[in-house]
Amino acid sequence: MERKNAWKGYKKRELKELEKVCSAYRDFLDAGKTERECVKTTIEMAEKAGYENLDGYIKAGKKLKAGDKVYAELMGKSIALFNIGTESIEKGINILGAHIDSPRLDVKQNPLYEDNGFAYLDTHYYGGIKKYQWVTIPLAIHGVVAKKDGSVVDIVIGEDEKDPVFCVTDLLIHLAADQMEKKASKVIEGENLDILFASKPLADKDKDAVKAGVLSLLLEKYGIEEEDFLSAELEIVPAGKARNAGLDSSMILAYGQDDRVCAYASLAAMLDVKKVKKTACCLLVDKEEIGSVGATGMRSKFFENTMAEVMNCMGEYSELALRRCLAASRMLSSDVSAAYDPAYASAFDKKNAAYFGKGVVFNKFTGARGKSGSNDANAEYLGAIRAILDEKGVAFQTAELGKVDVGGGGTIAYILSLYGMEVIDCGVAVLSMHAPWEVTSKADVYEAKKGYEAFLELA
Repeated sequence: MERKNAWKGYKKRELKELEKVCSAYRDFLDAGKTERECVKTTIEMAEKAGYENLDGYIKAGKKLKAGDKVYAELMGKSIALFNIGTESIEKGINILGAHIDSPRLDVKQNPLYEDNGFAYLDTHYYGGIKKYQWVTIPLAIHGVVAKKDGSVVDIVIGEDEKDPVFCVTDLLIHLAADQMEKKASKVIEGENLDILFASKPLADKDKDAVKAGVLSLLLEKYGIEEEDFLSAELEIVPAGKARNAGLDSSMILAYGQDDRVCAYASLAAMLDVKKVKKTACCLLVDKEEIGSVGATGMRSKFFENTMAEVMNCMGEYSELALRRCLAASRMLSSDVSAAYDPAYASAFDKKNAAYFGKGVVFNKFTGARGKSGSNDANAEYLGAIRAILDEKGVAFQTAELGKVDVGGGGTIAYILSLYGMEVIDCGVAVLSMHAPWEVTSKADVYEAKKGYEAFLELA
């Protein structure tokens, strides 16, 4: 079953809209290189679109009604948006769920040290990465430092053209004979992913003079002392903006597109949808790359607790009503898929691979080998989704994550399916997934946004 390339069917109006969507997407990527920044940007966009903080309704005892738009966030790292529909919420809601964390390097709690005239920051990588990809590329520092007095200092160094950038060094090829014999997983060890931070010593210091110079600068510019690293969350990410890619500018090259491409498409669809019959929800969560654990991951009670608060504000809450609502809901687990790469064709089943330009991708199941850890959506649900997308003229395709025994991966789909709701993975195909710089097709970003909007309106 050959799926058509979406580019071939676009008219001028659609091409103009596509570029508008993708321009806004690049801006979203630049503004949100961490989960905290993504939530902050989401709130700004949501409030501009008329959404209000759910806390205001709860504190005022104000009732939610059809047409109201609210959001709730947790620790600045996860967020849920709701557009209240005309139907009883007990009949279920339509959910777009994506994650906003991405692979990176995290600064350790006791990170700063000096070695032979260099100051370094010690790191611990986050998520699945090929460690050798992170050496000798420009890096930026994003995050927060929480001080003992309760104040929080926002940090972004390396994104402005006037900022310095950072890097992880590598051994020169002339001396790398032994290194080149190692397995790719061992060429760069995790403990060697330390950030080259500074090299200028303070003139009046004899011991650790470079480190002393760093601490002097941190105190002067940010009011930060060394012990403040103990309560800091600093993430090391590739420096630089999202860019158009290819001579025809048909693609986007950027950090963090897994899974912020689906997060943005879900958010954009949510904000563009007007009145809905079923309550619509856009759920953007943290920690998927390390198993959806912790207070801000999908396995936490954040979504369930927020649903209870929403239903209570609607005057429809009871434990039974909540359970009925969750079981009757439908969800698109908006997560990326591996794009077919001709350079690595042996890893893919060509008949069941995702291709650039052929639209949003459905993975009926994910997991590894014998579908281990998979959600495996019902055929009836996929049939219903197909009907919606065909009605709205959305380009879509189906795929698996590579050949059966080659590898595998998971999403948040199985977690929501535990409530008994219908869930299927649905997202954008990505080249070089989990690399510092990933590639997507503009056509697929556009079709994903269209598909998510159709789902919220008609599912």
